[in-house]
Parts: sequence; structure tokens; C-alpha cells
Amino acid sequence: MASLERCITVLNNEIPDRVPVVPQSFLFACEVAGYSMSDVNHDPKLMANALIVCQEKFGYDGCVIDFDDASLAEACGAKVIYREDEPAVVDESEPLLKDLHYVEHLPLPDPYASPRLQHWLETTRTLVDEIGDHVFIMGRADQGPFSLACLLRGTQQFMLDIMTEEHELIGKVIDYCRQACALFAIAQKDAGAHATSAGDALAGPNLISPDMYRKFALEPERNLTEEIQRYGIPFSIHICGNTNSILPDMITTKARILEVDWPVNMDEAHKLCGMNTVLMGNINPSDPLVLGNPDAVDAAVKKIIQQTKGRNLFVSSGCAMGRNTKPENVKAMVNAVKIYGTYEQLLEMNL
Repeated sequence: MASLERCITVLNNEIPDRVPVVPQSFLFACEVAGYSMSDVNHDPKLMANALIVCQEKFGYDGCVIDFDDASLAEACGAKVIYREDEPAVVDESEPLLKDLHYVEHLPLPDPYASPRLQHWLETTRTLVDEIGDHVFIMGRADQGPFSLACLLRGTQQFMLDIMTEEHELIGKVIDYCRQACALFAIAQKDAGAHATSAGDALAGPNLISPDMYRKFALEPERNLTEEIQRYGIPFSIHICGNTNSILPDMITTKARILEVDWPVNMDEAHKLCGMNTVLMGNINPSDPLVLGNPDAVDAAVKKIIQQTKGRNLFVSSGCAMGRNTKPENVKAMVNAVKIYGTYEQLLEMNL
């Protein structure tokens, strides 16, 4: 199978010739291609070239298009700080929403008018045109509803808001953010992406409790997923950190893919998801991908395949791989699925 066919086979609940590898590689790709973040921030051709060069060098199955966590917020009007060697960040010291009520007058961003969102979409179109006939292309839609709300208001202030302000007003802010993300995700589909996704890290247990997740973040994620997948493209939700306590809730969004970070118990996750959800993950991007060696990466991939029986699985890094990821460890990640995740082995494990 070609890489694209391999990934589509998994999304169709069928057994591929081997388990696919779809790493979150944009930072590592820039390093491989010799670019700084400042080189690619406003040059989608360079970002596309970095992703293509890296995919061709290491032979993994899919490219995840990403630049930073700030582009959609900037398109809404937030101030952004650009950095030389790291992704851009929102300047939360000068929040866009100085008053939550201002959201009622805030226009939704136009993905085709925002320069940064256009860069993401041009990167997607370039990848689809050049390698999309055989490589799986996931075009991110940047931040999910709760995380985008935090960035527009300032995370610390928004944490205070959800404790003190009327829930109806909080809901209006988050719903604005849901609509903004949906517009970008739909544009990614129209640009030719095979799947799209959103990161909602600030909705995770690293910041808010599971009860708060259910109260403020879960329903917007469900509505976002329904709208995007109704448009005809698989949607993925990525929440960083230890999401074991909210994974059963995340599954109820019916997102076709859930990107899970390294603290997640893949055995339990697989049992919970069954055949309804593709799990994408969850090798620790720090150790073993940076600090470890190929043997450690090999062992990590083997464990993930054993825990999930290799079904409905995209092997990936649990979160974005750093620029300092060891190339030999990326090679080991791709080689390991050829050793432990073949069609014959998947059949045997799933008898």
C-alpha cells in the first residue's frame, strides 16, 4: 500500500498492510530542511518544502501541517510575538478580549483574508499537489474552542472568568471560538487535506479539572466535530498531557481521530475507543525521541502496537517533536512498525 491508502484503510476500520506512522513533525522538519521558524512563519513554500523533505527522507506516512498555536488567534485580532527559533505565541499581556462582552461585536476571521491562515492553507495545497496522491495530509485548524478562548482573553484571566462570570457569557466566548475554528477546518478541507484537527490543550487536566472540561469544553468540541465531519472530512482532537480522566468524554465527541499524549494508557484507551476511534500517538517526544536511542524507540512502538493490537492506530509522537529530535530515532520509529505491525501480525493479534 502507498502511505495514503494505508491511512485511509485504517480510517475505514480495515486492516492495512502495516501500521501507519504520522508524526507531529513540523519543528523537526524545519531542522532537517535547515530552516528557522522565522524563515517559514511567512513563507508557506518553505514550510511545505520542509515537510516534504522530511517525509521523503524518513518515509513516514503522513504530514501534519502546523506552524504554531497563535495563528487563529491572530486572525481574530490578537497580538502575536514572533520568535527566531520557536513557534509564534500570543501576547497574553495585551489580550484581545479586555471585556468578555466585546465578543458580541468581534467579527469571525476569514481564513482567506488572514495572511497567516492563508499561509497554512497554501502549505496544505502545495503538499496535496506535490505528494498528496500518495501521502496522508492532515491540515490542522489550529486551536480548539476552549484554548482559543484562553488565548483571546488571557489564560489566567479566563480561569478567573469561568469562576466568577455568568456561564451564558462564557458560553458565548467559547462558541465564537468554535465557529472560528470550524471556518478554518472547513477551509483546510477545501484546500485538499485528507483530515483536519484542532489542539485544545488548555481544556485538558493539566489546566482545568475534568468537571470543568465537561462543563465548558466538551459540548463545544462535540458541536465542532459534528459540523466539520458533516462537511465531509475526518476530524481529530489533540489535548496534551494526561487525558486518561477525560478520555471517555473525548470519545463522545465522535471525532474520527484522537491524538493522545505520552501519559495516556494506550491499553485502556484502545479498550474504550473500540472500533469507533483512531488513536494517534503516543511516543514520548522527549524520552525516547530526544533523550533515548533507537532501541528505546523500537521498544516504545512495540508496546503501543501490543497494547492496541495495532488496530485503529496511527503511531505518532505524543505531541510535537522538537527540533532536537534525533534523526536515528525517527528512523527507528518508522522501522519498528515494519517489524511489529505487519498485516500478518495484526491478523494474528486480532483473531
